[in-house]
Amino acid sequence: QVQLQESGPGLVKPSQTLSLTCTVSGGSITTSYYYWGWIRQPPGKGLEWMGSIGYDGRNYYSPSLKSRTSISRDTSKNQYSLQLSSATPEDTAVYYCVGGNRHNYWGQGTQVTVSS
Repeated sequence: QVQLQESGPGLVKPSQTLSLTCTVSGGSITTSYYYWGWIRQPPGKGLEWMGSIGYDGRNYYSPSLKSRTSISRDTSKNQYSLQLSSATPEDTAVYYCVGGNRHNYWGQGTQVTVSS
């Protein structure tokens, strides 16, 4: 079965870039019509879709985060990553990598805190 695993620093300083990587096992990120992205949940708030990268490498971003967000992939490692620039404390959240043809697969989530 497909498994997703987030990795990256749990603490980021304000104004720095928040970077996370998702490692996909049990399936290929190039599988036709599959999409791989990121969803976050700030404390006390709902889930927020951030963006994704498709099987063909096309990017899709939330309009509210597009200017600060970059999602890329390394097909040789079956990994994709998130970079969120100019981080602020409001970016503190649990970050999930998600994927499949309809968000079938979720990672367990990783807490990222933006604080000095």
